Amino acid sequence: MTTERGERIGGLLLRARVGDRSALEEIVRELNPLLWHVARAQGLGTESAADVVQTTWLEFLRSLADIRTPAALTGWLVTAAQREAWRVRERERNRAVPDPEAVEAAVSPEPPVDEALLADERARVLWQAVEQLPEKCRCLLRVVAMADRPDYDLVSEALAMPRGSIGPTRGRCLAKLREQLLAHPAWSR
Repeated sequence: MTTERGERIGGLLLRARVGDRSALEEIVRELNPLLWHVARAQGLGTESAADVVQTTWLEFLRSLADIRTPAALTGWLVTAAQREAWRVRERERNRAVPDPEAVEAAVSPEPPVDEALLADERARVLWQAVEQLPEKCRCLLRVVAMADRPDYDLVSEALAMPRGSIGPTRGRCLAKLREQLLAHPAWSR
């Protein structure tokens, strides 16, 4: 992170500590996509990642007065999100396998089975294609997919990429993904 950006975010933290709600909202708006990336990069699904992000923000609010270096807030939040993601991932691994009859009883009749199967197959093919991309592409696409208008300075910091290369790299990554998907027979059905 640039020193200027760290100091600006640190200043927002100091304002938030004294009750400035707009400063708190600005911190969340600016850093939320990064926290989503951190959670998803640990292999968590959307719901688990949402829980991790929410828990991280709650921990931030509880620790608002205890963060010693305001300019290092981004690193503090990333570390907190990583630790929570690891904890959630471990909990999910240890979760007991549900009873198949109970699962069957809980299944909703909507959407129709054929539509659900097709959507599941397309999602599986999409994520297989994403996993075949280079690590740099996977990370970049995860980050930009989580925000309507990603903050390129934040993306640059999170992925250690020059700001000016983010758009062209994203375009190349999406082109690779599109190429892989069009070559897959299950995608073109």
